[in-house]
Amino acid sequence: MSDKEKHECQHEGVIFLSGLWPSVTKEISYADLKALLGKSQNLLLIDVRTKEEVDKGRIPGSIHIPVNTVEEALAMEPEEFKSKYGVTKPPLDTPELVFHCQMGKRGATATSKALEAGYLNACNYAGGYKEWFEKEGK
Repeated sequence: MSDKEKHECQHEGVIFLSGLWPSVTKEISYADLKALLGKSQNLLLIDVRTKEEVDKGRIPGSIHIPVNTVEEALAMEPEEFKSKYGVTKPPLDTPELVFHCQMGKRGATATSKALEAGYLNACNYAGGYKEWFEKEGK
């Protein structure tokens, strides 16, 4: 794996959450996410929107874990995670763990929760489903 592949989520931004101290959240662009979707076997893309939003459309290959359950999901035992979400729970050092929502805010919240849980490479697709839909039309 090249250095570029290891560091797809390299852009950092400061996100303020509900008046708390700012937390540094890594972000990924549309182009980088599109490239990962096309080549990576290790990518886990997590859609943190509501079920109603996901029912209207989703990014192909994503799994749905609502933002208010991300912390609980990441704390699950691997067998429970796989049973509930149908995919293998990522290890803490997984290279490609991407969260997204509709426009970026909830994705940033979920990314912060993942980073706090020890997922070192978690990042947020800040453009969210809104940008994806605008560019992909689906």
